[in-house]
Amino acid sequence: MFGQQGEQLSIAELLSRADALRYNGHYEEAEKLYQQILEQDPNNAAAHHGLGLVYYLHGGDFEKSLAEFKKAVELEPENITYRLDWAKALTTVAPLEEDPEKMMELLREAKAEFEKVLELDPENQEAIKQLTYLAEWGV
Repeated sequence: MFGQQGEQLSIAELLSRADALRYNGHYEEAEKLYQQILEQDPNNAAAHHGLGLVYYLHGGDFEKSLAEFKKAVELEPENITYRLDWAKALTTVAPLEEDPEKMMELLREAKAEFEKVLELDPENQEAIKQLTYLAEWGV
């Protein structure tokens, strides 16, 4: 991974560049950098999370997004941001399911993730809000 004039970039520098590209809406370029990072470091949770965001925000590839978010959570189970994003993605995907049982399964999975966030951070307002919405759905 090289920058200007052939300089070797660290994983942290590549991750910073990929995040900046994603923040600025350059999803395809960000995706390539996240994938390059994962080629070098397959267990880089931040790159899996960033790639999950790219898939979620650009093109709505929710299956890939969920897989990347789940991998990030598996690698860093204490990371609240990763858990929140995975759970929120589950709540987005669930209503798209044609099978009502599959939809409820995804919503129950999201609920469990929001509850894990509250175990880590009992005052987390996003998790509290999302659990309230899920309760309104009868989950």
